[in-house]
Amino acid sequence: MIALMFPGQGAQAVGMGQQLAASSEAARATYEEADEVLGYALSEVCFSGPAERLMQTDVCQPALVATCVAAWRAAEEVGLRGDLVMGHSLGEYSALVVAGAITYPDALRLVAERGAAMQAAADSSPGAMAAVLGATDREVEALCADIGDVWPANFNCPGQVVVSGTCDGIARVLERIATTGGKAARLQVSGAFHSPLVASAAERLSTALAAWTPGAIEVPFLSTTTCAFESSDTLRELLARQLVSPVRFGAAIEVALGAGVTQFIEFGVGRVLSGLVKRVRRDASILQINTPGDLAALAKVVR
Repeated sequence: MIALMFPGQGAQAVGMGQQLAASSEAARATYEEADEVLGYALSEVCFSGPAERLMQTDVCQPALVATCVAAWRAAEEVGLRGDLVMGHSLGEYSALVVAGAITYPDALRLVAERGAAMQAAADSSPGAMAAVLGATDREVEALCADIGDVWPANFNCPGQVVVSGTCDGIARVLERIATTGGKAARLQVSGAFHSPLVASAAERLSTALAAWTPGAIEVPFLSTTTCAFESSDTLRELLARQLVSPVRFGAAIEVALGAGVTQFIEFGVGRVLSGLVKRVRRDASILQINTPGDLAALAKVVR
């Protein structure tokens, strides 16, 4: 079985997708469609920046969806088929496009609104995030409960948990960990995402999601919020709740392995998710689809 994986915000980089768009008609058309749907040259921001523009949440989110979908469509051209799809936070929108549950134009519009809602929430309720390394999930949960105003945001893999909270709360986490000889690092993000501090973003996004009609899921969709295979009927509520709930990526990988997955393929930008999978299962078979060279290697596997 093959699992198709799609990264979330933070994976973006100027130049992403440019080589694929130059070599694949499907990838190029994907970016052209995004430019038309959004009404501005998203492709130019992906390919050439500036970085400050690409980092803006309402631009970054559709840019990543466009890049992931472009990589998937290029891979589909050479014969790839997947048995399940999954994504990390924002990446769930790309996964649902591939699953058939959301049209690509709808995904672009929804994530642009999602990004704007998240930024507005971060502006009204300032916060921060930090990665805690080397601690167990329970240890991090206990630390958050003790510190206060901080919540686990991403259970990425064994020994890597991201926490989210008020600026003072995150500062206390970093201080506590430093005094105990642990490792932690503040993340370069604009808010306390996947925490109650961005509840207003979930409320705003719910309005946009209410106007969207999910399609049938044609490829099983494994949620990294619930760690369960979800149906179309649950998607509106799930995608709103996702914003204030922790991402349980490591646990979802365990579910995928238990379902019989033997090959993980990461699309779009970099290999962040591939590294997390290796922390869950050291001998996991993983491919990345980022460049024309990756497509050439994939073609040898699927034919």
